[in-house]
Amino acid sequence: MRIGELAAQAGMSRDAIRFYEKIGLVTGRRLANGYRDFPPEAVPWLQYVRTAQTLGFSLAEIARHGEELREAPDAAGALSMLFEQKIQVIDARMAELTNLRAELATRVDTGCPLRAVGQPS
Repeated sequence: MRIGELAAQAGMSRDAIRFYEKIGLVTGRRLANGYRDFPPEAVPWLQYVRTAQTLGFSLAEIARHGEELREAPDAAGALSMLFEQKIQVIDARMAELTNLRAELATRVDTGCPLRAVGQPS
């Protein structure tokens, strides 16, 4: 299918597909007339890419894990494992942000918030 049809079926712009092609997330072959031709399985793949992005996965993560998922004998199990790993990353980041917030709160109204806490102003 051509890029316009793929864009319509995947619910995204041609520019987004061109970008994904440029970074290697989707591949299309060039026809003799210069048009791109994409396989039908590009539609669910691009929908997966968009969903994964909304779930907090970077394009680099999607590219890295995409091949693993396509080759996994149990794609659902492999995907669940990726979700569990992402949850651990989010939990760690939330703990870091909680600590950062507490540190910032101790510096409010200290006169010089950039000095180490406990040092004279």
